[in-house]
Amino acid sequence: MERKDRIVQEFMSHRLVTEELIQKIDEKHLDYKPTETSMPAKELVTHMLQSFYTFASAAKEGNGEPFKKKPEETGTSLSELAKTYTEKTKTLLESFTDEELDREVDLTGVFGRKVAGEQLLQLAIGHEIHHKGNLFVYVREMGHTDLPLYVKIH
Repeated sequence: MERKDRIVQEFMSHRLVTEELIQKIDEKHLDYKPTETSMPAKELVTHMLQSFYTFASAAKEGNGEPFKKKPEETGTSLSELAKTYTEKTKTLLESFTDEELDREVDLTGVFGRKVAGEQLLQLAIGHEIHHKGNLFVYVREMGHTDLPLYVKIH
């Protein structure tokens, strides 16, 4: 299996769970946050979806420019936003070459260092996992008890 295929598989194993959790968020809970300093549910979900795409775009472009762009605002539901971002992120990940995965990406302006494209994608996966854990707390506090396993094996 190619490296990019393993990355896509790992991304999807977590993103499918993220999407399942997002589907449990009713519109009345979009502003919910478990603590005063937490992000509201809508902001957390939007951050997760847009951040992974930004990380992957920076790895693909080989520079930190995608971190400087303001993500597009959208009026669609969180579930629709998740489907859109998942598909375009998956397509982007599938397009990577080994050279792009190995290429050094200068992120000194963002993270204070340079990283290989593949390392940046692993950071994106770690970021998704971190916030997915937050999302489990949000959804449970919204009253849901039938929750998915933390990863989908497919």
